[in-house]
Amino acid sequence: MFSLVAVAVLTAGPAFVNGSGEKELDVRTAAAATPGEGDSAEPMTTIDGEDYPDPLRLNNGEPVRSVAEWEGTRRGELLDDFRDHVYGQSLPKPLEQTFDVESTDLGDVERKIVRVGITGPEGSGSFDVKLFVPKNGSKPRGTFLLIDHRGSVSDDPKQSSDFAPVSKVTDAGYAFAAIDAEQIAPDDSESYRSKMINLFHPAGQDLPDDAGRTISAWAWGASRAMDYLATDPEIDPAKVAVIGHSRGGKASLWAGAQDTRFAATITNNSGSTGTKLARRGDGGVGAETVARVNESFPHWFPQTYKAYNDKVSSLPVDQHELLALVAPRRVVVGSASEDSNSDPQGEFLSYLGAAPVYDLYGLTGTGLDSPAWKPGTDEPFRGPGMSYHLRSGGHGLTSADWDVYLQGNLFS
Repeated sequence: MFSLVAVAVLTAGPAFVNGSGEKELDVRTAAAATPGEGDSAEPMTTIDGEDYPDPLRLNNGEPVRSVAEWEGTRRGELLDDFRDHVYGQSLPKPLEQTFDVESTDLGDVERKIVRVGITGPEGSGSFDVKLFVPKNGSKPRGTFLLIDHRGSVSDDPKQSSDFAPVSKVTDAGYAFAAIDAEQIAPDDSESYRSKMINLFHPAGQDLPDDAGRTISAWAWGASRAMDYLATDPEIDPAKVAVIGHSRGGKASLWAGAQDTRFAATITNNSGSTGTKLARRGDGGVGAETVARVNESFPHWFPQTYKAYNDKVSSLPVDQHELLALVAPRRVVVGSASEDSNSDPQGEFLSYLGAAPVYDLYGLTGTGLDSPAWKPGTDEPFRGPGMSYHLRSGGHGLTSADWDVYLQGNLFS
């Protein structure tokens, strides 16, 4: 049995610039508490009038006052909590990893098919990274690494769909890379372990309750692709953005939170257990909730996360803290105005909730004109470390989204 002890404190919220150029702060009251049944386990802050875990409070209730405290203590606490309660423990680095590169000169673009060989304690396997590099006499302006959960990227450098506009990206001077998520962990409750996960866990045994499942494996695969990109002489490893849409956007955000080599993390329409705040439930719009995502896709997250299906207020973390873990690297949130399943307002509020950690680094400002919902649609907003847009229309990764990402100066 727990006793409840509350201590009132003040924390400064995101800074906004008013018409006179002066910053206005959203000042919020937080309470540090020892939880009882149904109570949150973390010191609290308020977002949109509701209590949420405060990213700038240590687990012992003390405030985070410096970047050193954030990086030395708080960041590790949050990563541990997300691994223990939400995404599961990540697969480890391989015992052995190889890169077999097949390069083809295709005029304006060089195509590389990279077979990434993975050896774990239970066996060996592989998956491919497809890389398209523009040939313009200098290194690309940056690289977009797509977690492709649709299997939509072919070997053709001239392909240009809304979801994977390879030629559009290379014509803009960027390199385009993709991993096929199915080669890492099939999006199927019966076979999701069959590719990479079973290289590290005995196939005949149940996974530990806290072991990562599909989404965690996809994020791990993005980091293994980054292992290769860091070695490619034609790629600047300091200018790589990981991008995913929907379920892929959940994985890209988890990849970017953990792997500090990604200069930017783009999460597009990622909704529940992506950008959307868990404690908002369905957001009043019928959005996907923790319970629904776990029931519909039982292979995405560990058993430990399912314990919070009906008591999300007991989660020690919420998704604004995951966005904050990308700091000081750029976090990019793409939402859609009619994507009720993803709760665009919940994604917007999560974006605001991550801002105090960027403030800690001196990267003050979200780029938004106002903290009020809803912002202008089809208008990109860019702060020193954070970017956001609300596209008109429904769920999707569209040409309009890519226009924002390609024109967003993500690597400067």
